[in-house]
Amino acid sequence: MNISGKKAVVFGGTSGIGLATTKMLAQEGATVVAISRDPSKAGALPAGVSTEACDVRDSAAIETLLNRLGPFDILVSAATGGDRAVGPFVEMDIDGFKGSFDKLWGYANVVRYGAAHLNEGGSITLVSGSPARTYPKDLSALSAVGGAVEAFVKTVSREIAPARRINVVSPGVIDTPMVTIEDKAKREAAYTAMTKDYLIPRAGTAEEVAQGLLFVIKNDFVTGTIVDVDGGWLLSD
Repeated sequence: MNISGKKAVVFGGTSGIGLATTKMLAQEGATVVAISRDPSKAGALPAGVSTEACDVRDSAAIETLLNRLGPFDILVSAATGGDRAVGPFVEMDIDGFKGSFDKLWGYANVVRYGAAHLNEGGSITLVSGSPARTYPKDLSALSAVGGAVEAFVKTVSREIAPARRINVVSPGVIDTPMVTIEDKAKREAAYTAMTKDYLIPRAGTAEEVAQGLLFVIKNDFVTGTIVDVDGGWLLSD
């Protein structure tokens, strides 16, 4: 797909990976609608980018919004949907575990109500995460949600082919606002500790993940695929 002149809709498009994707799409000539619960946090945006406020967990609001925005060529969701539970599963608040699946329900809303407005040859891209296939202790919720997202994408890819494509990008440890440590030294120490055994021992950037999203959006011969942008986490001991 040649992105220039295309219309893109990016959920979670005003922060972190979604914001980096919004900017890259605009740089390549797309008209972009960046959507989040609080678009004001995006700061200055490139020409060709507009914003909308919407919560991906609100299926009726998503349906109404996408009916208004369609048709479009590119649909992306990097929206987490809400908080994510961490810690040993047997000690975890079960409502926190269930709440982590807001990410999946949000993706389901975006795909369910967005696919009908996707032009022929269009692309859908979602974001999972390395815990889907690394299974770290204390991240059972993230592993379960990520695994569900990846299975969902592979199934839907068979249903919307060949006219439309859907893929998932799976980031490793990425330096984004999702990590709320404000002190610079403490933040760097935390990322160093998390990634010291990875093949590339550092945190990734939102821009590096966005490059993965741009790859699957632009390559018309890729569908139902998981692209890992993880610094080699999956291959690390």
